[in-house]
Amino acid sequence: MRTIIAASLIAICGLAGEARADADDVKWIAQCMKDNQEAKVEASVIQKYCSCMNNKMSSNESQSITQWEKTHPAERAACDKEAGWK
Repeated sequence: MRTIIAASLIAICGLAGEARADADDVKWIAQCMKDNQEAKVEASVIQKYCSCMNNKMSSNESQSITQWEKTHPAERAACDKEAGWK
């Protein structure tokens, strides 16, 4: 699983310029992926979900994605759907 996460992080970093993600975004997405590594879905689904959640959060947010999602059920549901998380 670590190999999949590492490959996903490389992909995120490669897309960082396109998505205008900064180092902080990459850090939050990486932590979200780590927090969800035991989920029984493909790493690409987790990456899409974490990126979606990160994009919905304010750039001034100090909570992790995992903490933030607990108080934002509508955003979580939208990102579940967008990522294809079933």
